[in-house]
Amino acid sequence: MRKLVILGAGTAGTMIANKLRRRLDRHDWAVTVVDRDDQHHYQPGYLFVPFGGYSREQVVRSRHAFLPDGVDFVVGSIDRIEPAENVVHLEGGRRLPYDQLVIATGTTPRPDQTPGMLGSEWRRSIFDFYTLEGAEALAEALRRFEGGRLVVHITEMPIKCPVAPLEFTFLAEAWLRERGLRDRVELVYVTPLDGAFTKPVASAHLGGMLEERKVHVETDFMVERIDDDRKTLVSYDEREVPFDLLVTVPLNMGGDFVARSGLGDELNYVPVDMHTQLSTAYDNIFAIGDASDIPASKAGSVAHFSVEIFVDNFLQHVAGRPMTRAFDGHANCFVESGDDKALLIDFNYDTEPLTGKYPLPVVGPMDLLKETRANHLGKLAFRWIYWNVLLPGRPVPLPALMSMAGKHVAPTESDKEA
Repeated sequence: MRKLVILGAGTAGTMIANKLRRRLDRHDWAVTVVDRDDQHHYQPGYLFVPFGGYSREQVVRSRHAFLPDGVDFVVGSIDRIEPAENVVHLEGGRRLPYDQLVIATGTTPRPDQTPGMLGSEWRRSIFDFYTLEGAEALAEALRRFEGGRLVVHITEMPIKCPVAPLEFTFLAEAWLRERGLRDRVELVYVTPLDGAFTKPVASAHLGGMLEERKVHVETDFMVERIDDDRKTLVSYDEREVPFDLLVTVPLNMGGDFVARSGLGDELNYVPVDMHTQLSTAYDNIFAIGDASDIPASKAGSVAHFSVEIFVDNFLQHVAGRPMTRAFDGHANCFVESGDDKALLIDFNYDTEPLTGKYPLPVVGPMDLLKETRANHLGKLAFRWIYWNVLLPGRPVPLPALMSMAGKHVAPTESDKEA
């Protein structure tokens, strides 16, 4: 019997287990999923925890509850992979041989990688919200916050959900206004990028929204260290940004076992073909979702859309046929903007976020690059969809590849001249 081992029972790993278990012959294939614990976190929910929107019970469920019959779920930490031997070694000595391996272990915040971040001010005046514990601690800090300099900071790209720091800034600004504290708070957004976002069209739009909300933006800021005695961010070019309350996004990295296995780049992401997610080094290893080095957003939507393409390709691959489908980097993200409104952006490797309607032309019902209450409700509704449709691998009536239907393309200078 052939063995498929999936490392990681997060979004991508769980979806793959559900979809492939239905399509692989149970007499021919054994499917094993490995993760370090039995707690599946709805990570988009972390954003709302600091503002009292979600509780722990609403964002954490059992991993095994979402895995289908016929899948062996192993709780254990991964020590290393021996690709030449086709074996995964778990801490404690257990060995898991495989014929095909899928690495779906995601990416993790690493505050230990920035000098001073884990110093005396950690979880006192320095907080993250990319972990549930950090988001809960930040909720307490915000309740005590009465004014001063609130700095939202990104250490380095790539990060999970690159719009989340912007969303936090917009929500914080609205939250402060609601409580009559906005005039007492200086809001600063510090980014290593040259603008508010990675894509120029969206960056200009989102940057304008920050300006409207009187948020100062400090761009091209590569943090060298945090001086926790002076409560100051210090960049490599010696710029300084002082803070009273710092909400930081630490460096994100893939699993350390990837480095120990000789499979990763400098941030422990697995180099793969950007269209098929097949390892560039081994013909029986795939990396899906945040664990790979594809030049797409590390976001749940990318995991979802890429899994749809991957499943068909995987079945062709193990049957000895060429993989015929190509993932295009499709991502769409709701961007909370405060006051019960949100934007929606839809883009891929080659196409910028554009204005228009999504998913259907004219009728939408979602507006692209426009703040609406419908988009906010869509963001809230996604939690139910995630638990009940996406994770179980049920069909979602959205195209995996980006569609230009309903989008407005600005005319070029040559179009105008014509």
